[in-house]
Amino acid sequence: MEDFIMGAITMASAVVALFFLRFWRDTGDRLFGMFALSFLLLGITRLGLALSHDTAEGHTMWYWVRFAAFLLILIAIVDKNRR
Repeated sequence: MEDFIMGAITMASAVVALFFLRFWRDTGDRLFGMFALSFLLLGITRLGLALSHDTAEGHTMWYWVRFAAFLLILIAIVDKNRR
């Protein structure tokens, strides 16, 4: 069941990434591009965790990929508000 849920989260992250990618293509706003990349990273994280079957996700390299995704979201928000 855990693999099924990880797959569903991976698919949802990919759909959200495509959603933001479409808005980035239409508007050219960097915020949408950065959000698309961060949700793609979050989906890759879940896929990697599902394939590795490692339950201690805090002790894996996937934690750092997720950290980079959230850091990218924070950078995107700061970048949007500074302009």
